[in-house]
Amino acid sequence: MTDASSPTVGRAVDWQFAGTVGTRLVRPGPPTTDYTCRQAVDELATAARAAERPVREVTRLGNDDAVPDARVVDREQWIRAASDSMRVMTGGTDRPSNPITGRITGAQTGAVLAFVSSGILGQFDPFATGSHPGGELLLVYPNVIAVERQLRVSPSDFRLWVCLHEVTHRVQFSANPWLSQHMSRALGVLTSDAGDDVAAVVARLADFVRKRRRGAQDPSEAGILGFMRAVQSEPQREAMDQLLVLGTLLEGHADHVMDAVGPAVVPSVQTIRQRFDQRRQRHQPPLRRLLRALLGLDAKMSQYTRGKAFVDHVVTRVGMDRFNTVWTGPDTLPLPDEIEDPQRWIDRVL
Repeated sequence: MTDASSPTVGRAVDWQFAGTVGTRLVRPGPPTTDYTCRQAVDELATAARAAERPVREVTRLGNDDAVPDARVVDREQWIRAASDSMRVMTGGTDRPSNPITGRITGAQTGAVLAFVSSGILGQFDPFATGSHPGGELLLVYPNVIAVERQLRVSPSDFRLWVCLHEVTHRVQFSANPWLSQHMSRALGVLTSDAGDDVAAVVARLADFVRKRRRGAQDPSEAGILGFMRAVQSEPQREAMDQLLVLGTLLEGHADHVMDAVGPAVVPSVQTIRQRFDQRRQRHQPPLRRLLRALLGLDAKMSQYTRGKAFVDHVVTRVGMDRFNTVWTGPDTLPLPDEIEDPQRWIDRVL
């Protein structure tokens, strides 16, 4: 049996090839002049610096240490950065364990990154391999330009609004270094060879199919997520739950902070929020809906709303200082059922 702490998925992918395929498949960004590109890059870098102080004031997290500048990138640069980060997260190396299968999985991964790269506005990457220890904030300027045009909102306001969300993630991880270690451990379990024989996996999959036919399946385990859980070992399921809950908390907290800070620093924040939420709910072509479902992007959207509802409830009840108990360690993170019922987390932790 393979040690669960040594991930094997990362060594099965040719990550360099994934980055190459992704940059070749990526769609071009919106047509813009060189002046508009330079203006967007400069303004996003400035907005990321300006967002730091109000985010720290609202969250009561962080200190007075100098903050590294954000890295403003295009889609191709984001793909390269993401493939490097995924290699680190999954314990991969520069050379895959099998060159042939490494190329195949690398091509598949690159295609996924190309699809995702056209929609992501920014992210804080705690596993970045760049020059900043502790992570790197990436902002994808072609996508920011595309969305602000689509929403017909003030570019300056929208760029600062986006930075409020992403800078919150940087503050979360920089103030709580254990978060990235917690993620790494869970990812190590999730991407490890569980040592199960084929019969055990088939038995779990058959049970999944029977429950689905009887209609006895938990709604939270439907679709691609339910299929993944069906073939996972119990430790892998627990690791999946840990990552889903943590992601829901991080995204919900960032959305809460973005709305708390927004009215004071973003004049048109109400218009931006209303139009952005409408964009999230917009009807999409069938193929795009299928791809989003397979990649778990719609589940990602639900993390924002469920996580924000949790944070809103707790902060309203006990205040931000007591809410920050959530960052003490893994044991104070909400459990899956507590995300849906915040009072249970208050009762257990506070």
